[in-house]
This record gives sequence, structure tokens and C-alpha cells, in this order.
Amino acid sequence: MTFTVTVQPAGRSFEVARDEAMLPAAIRQGIGLPYGCKDGACGSCKSRLLEGRVIHGAHQLKALSAAEEASGLVLTCCATPQTDCVIESRQVTSVGQFPVLKMPVRVTTIERRAPDVAVLTLQLPGNQVFQYHAGQYIEFILRDGARRSYSMASAPETAQGQMELHIRHMPGGRFTDHVFGAMKEREILRVEGPFGSFFLREDSAKPVVLLASGTGFAPIKALIEHMQAHGMDREAVLYWGCRSEADLYLHDWALEMARMLPWLRYVPVLSEPGVAWQGRTGFVHRAVMADLPDLSGHQVYACGAPVMVAAAQRDLVAQCALPAEEFYADAFTSEADKHGA
Repeated sequence: MTFTVTVQPAGRSFEVARDEAMLPAAIRQGIGLPYGCKDGACGSCKSRLLEGRVIHGAHQLKALSAAEEASGLVLTCCATPQTDCVIESRQVTSVGQFPVLKMPVRVTTIERRAPDVAVLTLQLPGNQVFQYHAGQYIEFILRDGARRSYSMASAPETAQGQMELHIRHMPGGRFTDHVFGAMKEREILRVEGPFGSFFLREDSAKPVVLLASGTGFAPIKALIEHMQAHGMDREAVLYWGCRSEADLYLHDWALEMARMLPWLRYVPVLSEPGVAWQGRTGFVHRAVMADLPDLSGHQVYACGAPVMVAAAQRDLVAQCALPAEEFYADAFTSEADKHGA
């Protein structure tokens, strides 16, 4: 038995098998719904159920509260249709143009850029054409089938058969403990991708706010490289929030890009600055609000800790007139986040 899910306002439909959630069925059929973690933890796939009935699998209340569910909102990553359904969602039609592939990759370099941040360079198979949008992510497939997600930090136009990832050490984390411990150059890993609906909307000429916290800088870096590679001149400002100056692990790169590209400004923001720091301090999204109190004509691309992304979405829409549909986000959801730890 299958059910039909229709996405409005696009009017596109796809089939969902019995006991299957909406999102994986949509991905399989090339229907580009927005999503992030795919595990009911981040809320990026939140949509409105206009018609029909669903049953939700396990998810976190911060992603979909009981009040939101009662008002008709659903998480497509864990909502299983019980009837034909109609949902309202901002559809990203171009996600499906690149196939999702499984492939081996070889570790080329492991570079410590901060005490708890490693920049990993991976060599792709020579016979494999791997296409992705700047801003999307891959999943490492561990030996027991568990998965860990990381965004590409390099634009596809500059990749040249390699892929750059920024890995933050999560003590006790199976994968990151390995990266910061036993991992060696030339090690073979298995990955699958690309995934995600976080990438630049090129049908708009609006000025862009690029908002990152921590290693959420990785996909933002890829977006900047993509814009540079295509000769774009959309006005953009990069706000990068970290705890200390040492956590700005590619500060020199950001400074150099802002010097080279006349359309790009760079504003680093520290929440726990040292005495020598003379730059901006506090919450990174508050710096955006102070500089740009009217965002009615902007797009915002935010990536980083879920708490930052949620606060930015709430405050920029409510207090700075940012249109809700112009906020694009990828919350970095760790395994601890997914399990409510």
C-alpha cells in the first residue's frame, strides 16, 4: 500500500510506502523538501499538514513541540502518512538534480587548526564524478552502519577531486575521537552524499548575511568560494561567532577573502574574548541585529549550533523584519543533540 503526498504551493506529488516517513520517500523521488539532520532533532524539515493524517515517530520537542503539532505542523523526516496528504512546504526543486552516491574516500591530510578543530582533506575516487551544491553535506558510514554528518567546506568548483571538512572534537564521540586519535593519512573511509537543502538561492539578487558559529563556518566557506568562482557580486557580510580568538581557526582566510572580494565584509564576534581582543563581542546574531536592524530586503544563511540557529531565526524575523522564507539554515546537530543529551 502507498499513499500520495502533494506538496503545495508547488503542486508536485510523490508516493510514500506504508510505514515510511515522508522525507526519505521525497529524497528518493527527487522532490526537494528542506531538511537537515533527518533524525527529528533540528526542525529544519518542519512543514504544515493541510490535508490528511500522519503519525510521528520519535523526535525532540525542541524540533516540534506538542503545541506546534496540535496546530498542524509536522516533521517530514519522521511523519508517516496514514492517508493521502497535502503539505505546505518551501520546496527546493534543484536538490534532486545530483545523485546520492556511496563511495570510498582516502584521507589526504589532517591539519589541526585549533585545539579541538581538525581540517580533513579527502581524496575522491578517480573514476567517480561527485557533484554537490556548496553548503551540502556528506555522511560517514561507520563499520556498524552508524552515520556522522559533515558539511563540505570547499566549493565543488575548487574541489579538484578532493573534499575539505572541518571536524570539531566531541570528547567521547566515536568518530571524532578517532579523527583526533588514531586516524592516519591514507586511511580509507566510506561516505554517502550529497545531502541537505542548504545552498545559495541564485534566483535572487538580495544582499546576503552569512551567519556562522564554530565549525558551522565550513559550509559558509564553501558558499563564499562558490560565489567567487562564479564571479558573483551580490553584497555579502560574514559574521563568524566563536568563544575565543583561538577558535577562529580560519581567521586569516576570512580576512584575505574580505580583502580580495569587494562585495564581502567579515565581522568576527567572540563570546568569551581575551583582554587583547578589540573586535565585536557577545552573541553573533545580536551583532547582525545591531548592524542591520532592517533585514526586509536580505537573505540570511545560518549554520552552526542549534541554539544559535534557533535564536537567529526567531529574533531576525521578529525584530529585524527578515521575511521568514528568506532564512536558510543548517543546524549542526551532534549525536548528543539527537538523543537529547
